[in-house]
Amino acid sequence: MAEGPLATAADPLGERLESLRRQLPPTTHLLAVSKGQPSSRMRAAVALGMRSFGESRQQEASLKQQELADLEPLDWHFIGRLQANKARAVLRQFGTLHSLDSWALAERLQRIAAEEGLSPTVFLQVKLRPDPGKTGFGPQELRQLGPRLAQLEPLRPMGLMTIAPQGLATPERLALFQECAALATELGLKELSMGMSNDWPEAVAAGSTWLRLGSALFGSRSSAEP
Repeated sequence: MAEGPLATAADPLGERLESLRRQLPPTTHLLAVSKGQPSSRMRAAVALGMRSFGESRQQEASLKQQELADLEPLDWHFIGRLQANKARAVLRQFGTLHSLDSWALAERLQRIAAEEGLSPTVFLQVKLRPDPGKTGFGPQELRQLGPRLAQLEPLRPMGLMTIAPQGLATPERLALFQECAALATELGLKELSMGMSNDWPEAVAAGSTWLRLGSALFGSRSSAEP
């Protein structure tokens, strides 16, 4: 993977990270979405105190994990749509999965995790508004499955993940995130993976515990920043 320059004192990466940290409550964790970023930029983020990184392509992540193996162990999160044929590899590489979007996938992950001796944290992806490009459980489906979630060991269902459809106004995004938070409380789940670079303030206002930020942290991939 192509390498880029490391952070300097004037690097916008450090400025963005510091600004975000000032604005986030202590209950909200920052997940750096590093897909498409060279491992050198991730090194720069690690030097600034980042430890949690989100990837959506298993092969890209595998290469980065090799390139960053000399660092202290990092906290790797899988945030992309999980294909069944990639399940074993993803479970071996990631401690947290944000996109468990069906019961069939849950059962497959449960079986493979047991075979591998793993106990990953998982977020259940919930689809709260019509969105042709997204998958996920419906709210009522999750309510019906509620008692069965405790039977998914060695998987550890810890929370809900949702993505706001494009085109929603700010109040609509806030309402969606608040609905997701209420559903998590109803199901007894404590964590919320909500909010990306374009809508994280609304997610924080609704109680998100994990923000998935790419361009808000690293800048536009087409930018000329170092």
